[in-house]
Amino acid sequence: MFFRNLTLFRFPTTMAFDELETQLGEHPLKPVGPLELSSRGFVPPMGRDAEALTHRVADTIWLTVGGEDKLLPGAVVNDLLARKLAQIEQQEGRKPGGRTRKRLKEDLVHELLPRAFVRPTRTDALLDLEHGICIVDTASRKSAESVVSEIRHALGSFPALPLNAEVAPRSILTGWIAGEPLPDGLSLGDECELKDAAERGAIVKCQRHDLACEEIGKHLDAGKQVTRLALTLDDHVSFVLGEDLVLRKFKLLDGAVDQLESTERDDVRAEMDARFALMAGEAKRLFTILESALRLSKLDA
Repeated sequence: MFFRNLTLFRFPTTMAFDELETQLGEHPLKPVGPLELSSRGFVPPMGRDAEALTHRVADTIWLTVGGEDKLLPGAVVNDLLARKLAQIEQQEGRKPGGRTRKRLKEDLVHELLPRAFVRPTRTDALLDLEHGICIVDTASRKSAESVVSEIRHALGSFPALPLNAEVAPRSILTGWIAGEPLPDGLSLGDECELKDAAERGAIVKCQRHDLACEEIGKHLDAGKQVTRLALTLDDHVSFVLGEDLVLRKFKLLDGAVDQLESTERDDVRAEMDARFALMAGEAKRLFTILESALRLSKLDA
């Protein structure tokens, strides 16, 4: 398993997670009820056949929030509502008021929910106890906050906060693409997004592009700033760093994956364990580099 997007939060390194397995066990994923739209809870990160709700390698813990969501398309509800409203208007010779429309819609939703299809979901998270970092495998801030909220609910207290930089990230990203030296190990990729500083200004997106070319330089001269930038860490990791401090398109490259292929393993669990350890190690190494380069704020003591 490899995370594809990294949304990061800081939490105090003084926190203890000795009872984490028990605490998560009190909040497992339950099947979504007949009249519920969704359900959330913890599931085994190693898959359905596993029992443990956490998987730990050294000072890194892997956990997973599972979900079940009812699929109830708004178009279906609105179509049935329109038919009922038309029927009432025909029978009574008047258009139903707002309260009637609202009540009819609620009745329709309750009528359809028990028959709606259920879509299972899972969102993985990594707790780096050494650096006090929670990494959620999503590019959606809302989804990441939801996972942190589930952890907080299970633990009773989990003071995790989104990353914050002391200097505007876009100024640092713009400097890197303009020729300023990158941190050791980092190099430019072939993708970027540039925005005009003015509100509702122009946006330029480049993919599979030489970022050191004259064309990019002209955009910088015109005042555009970099809001997303593809980077590579050694030959191990590639990713797109955004000014929102989310790492998208996170991918382990051959330089890292070759380490997996050099060791034979007897079962799927051992393979997953090795993959998690590798991914966690690269993510932690990358964080330490970006923490200094982006001047990420520390939590208050």
